Amino acid sequence: MEHGKDVSQRTELKSRIIQKATEAFTAKGIKCITMDDIATALGISKRTLYEVFVDKETLLKECILAGERERDRYLRDLYGRSTNVLEVILVAFQKSIEVFHRTNKRFFEDLKKYPKVYAIMQQRRDSDSEKTVSFFKRGIEQGIFRADINFSIVNLLLREQFDLLLNTDICNEYSFIEVYESIMFTFIRGISTEKGARALEDFIQEYRQKRDAPRKTEEEDPSFLF
Repeated sequence: MEHGKDVSQRTELKSRIIQKATEAFTAKGIKCITMDDIATALGISKRTLYEVFVDKETLLKECILAGERERDRYLRDLYGRSTNVLEVILVAFQKSIEVFHRTNKRFFEDLKKYPKVYAIMQQRRDSDSEKTVSFFKRGIEQGIFRADINFSIVNLLLREQFDLLLNTDICNEYSFIEVYESIMFTFIRGISTEKGARALEDFIQEYRQKRDAPRKTEEEDPSFLF
């Protein structure tokens, strides 16, 4: 009985550490956050932290994997509730905007300094690309996206644009959100049929009204970013 309780407590502690570390890494970057910082924020000893995660890279890896699982759950639920693929893309886009807005650019820069973790994210991106192309083809069947487009090429170009965004100083002149919106909306317009374009414009109008309206700050799970 005691053993089961110990396992449960350790699982709960591990979850708390991952959540707190994810919040810290995305808010301030990875490099400037130490294991001491995380232990202090949780009110636990550094020794206890190292008993759960042997080093910072292992903790970062678990943060990334937990984020991927959370994103998968969110997208499965979203797809189950949506009527077409464009709706899924647009709602997921809105969620991503909110999370990116809370993420320090240094997080992406620092991530490359952890090759094993960075490789995991790159593998995930490659896997996601295959699923994304299949997803877009489903949109063709629904009359949302054009059938005369090579989505494999377009998807690669979109990835390159986001990499460029994260590795240039363009956001010194324009806000990250403004650039991100420009990339996404231009991309979706280019692949949409007339039916898809109408749905997109309706979304943009509603999205911008909500974005510009005063509203209370809502807590978002930064792990969705991964």
